Amino acid sequence: MTTLKVGDKAPGFSVNNQHGETVSLDDFKGKKVVLFFYPKASTPGCTAEACNLRDNYSSFKDKGYEIIGVSADSEKRQLNFSNKQELPYSLLADENKEVIMAYGVWGPKKFMGKEYEGIHRTTFVIDENGVISDVISKVKTKDHAAQIL
Repeated sequence: MTTLKVGDKAPGFSVNNQHGETVSLDDFKGKKVVLFFYPKASTPGCTAEACNLRDNYSSFKDKGYEIIGVSADSEKRQLNFSNKQELPYSLLADENKEVIMAYGVWGPKKFMGKEYEGIHRTTFVIDENGVISDVISKVKTKDHAAQIL
């Protein structure tokens, strides 16, 4: 699981978003970033979380935050999810798990008695200097914006 903690430099990345555009952490120098990792596009918990962030998007923008979602879904799945839920922010299609591994959110999970490897729902708040200012590992999907703000 994640070994990154508050005060660590956020690992850089460069991955395509749902529109096939390359998104890099360097694009956000001087801005605060909410980087949220979710297990799978269009599943109930992930939809609740993404929509809660969407519904509070203007509050984030007012406070100088950019929001970026990350999962191992394909660009096409991310685009469908984004369009269906009208998400105003980038969703990274991290199919090679480059960002997921860099942030240490991949690991063993349990669901209904079965163990498997997957993404642990985790959010990193990154400051203007690229330093992690918060790590939220107990994400409340329906009230996630309040946890961050």
